[in-house]
Amino acid sequence: MARSHDRASETLARPSVVRPQLSLPDMSIGPDGANTASKDPLSEVLRTVRLTGALFFLVDATSPWGLDVPHASVFGPIILPRAQHIVSYHIVLQGSGYASLPGMQPTRFAAGDVLVFPHADPYAMLSQPGSPPEFTADGTMEFFREMAAGRLPFVIKEGGGGPERAQFVCGFLGCDTRPFNPLLCTLPRLLLVQRPGDVQNDLLDRLIDLTLAEARTGRAGSECIRLGLSELIFVEVLRRYLATLDTDKPGWLSGLRDPAIGRALALLHERPVYAWTLEELAKQTGMSRSVLADRFVHLVGCPPMQYLTQWRMQMAARLLSDGAMKVAAVAQEVGYASEAAFSRTFKRIAGISPAAWRERSLTPDF
Repeated sequence: MARSHDRASETLARPSVVRPQLSLPDMSIGPDGANTASKDPLSEVLRTVRLTGALFFLVDATSPWGLDVPHASVFGPIILPRAQHIVSYHIVLQGSGYASLPGMQPTRFAAGDVLVFPHADPYAMLSQPGSPPEFTADGTMEFFREMAAGRLPFVIKEGGGGPERAQFVCGFLGCDTRPFNPLLCTLPRLLLVQRPGDVQNDLLDRLIDLTLAEARTGRAGSECIRLGLSELIFVEVLRRYLATLDTDKPGWLSGLRDPAIGRALALLHERPVYAWTLEELAKQTGMSRSVLADRFVHLVGCPPMQYLTQWRMQMAARLLSDGAMKVAAVAQEVGYASEAAFSRTFKRIAGISPAAWRERSLTPDF
């Protein structure tokens, strides 16, 4: 992706950002009436789908610049071989440009914006729309090989040497999508989070500053720290997006913002092995069964009990992939007294048996 490379040797521009205040409902009462610790469904999902940093670097470009990024299924095996799925995001520190996806009009971005490509689509980032990319998909693939091999620095120089400059931090993350990832399926193909204004001591600002400072030190373990920071940055971007959502717009994240559905989701994630019924969940959320079911389907996309079953299978898939527990033990761990009933449900949702899932997850190409 770059014709010349060097390490950061100057103070990089900081974006102007705002820090939205995100508040979720208090969910401290469990189904049995006892006080319980509130469960954070977003954190639970991100942990269970194994969000993992893959690549993280900063591009310092001069006009004209541009690159084509192929479908993530092509470069994913290079940067994180065992990941089911790759998500990419870019934080614009300086300058502007255009992002293009197949079938969509180019989207302009500017300093302070964050672009997220959640669905592994091929995309282009260009200094001007319609201009030929400096690096084709083949050139970008070669860049990924070099970066994954550790042969390139954190700061990447590219472009034609013109007067207009753009800087953006690029993060690539791995995660699981099968059998159930409620977060990814509700995100748009291109998520653009705009951060107008200027807030002192902003969290995203501090995370970026830590990343850039760590890149300059060159100390042992620096790459691990940067990849960990890339995961934290992505989570903060999701929180900012969550804070901007219309609470009546369909989607799992919108469900989190809805007081009643957010409580229902938190309860299901708090006690996923509990023998929930729609009646008891409605009682805990202060809604009638019909209103809860209708609103849950509207926001989340499926009935509460179906959501619970799918989430249990995602939990089971994680346990099976770890390889330490027998199928019968996994069944009990996710709320099934019968191994046969669990296996039937898992195969219906995942498409293969629990044993086959474990075997495939232990092979390099899964």
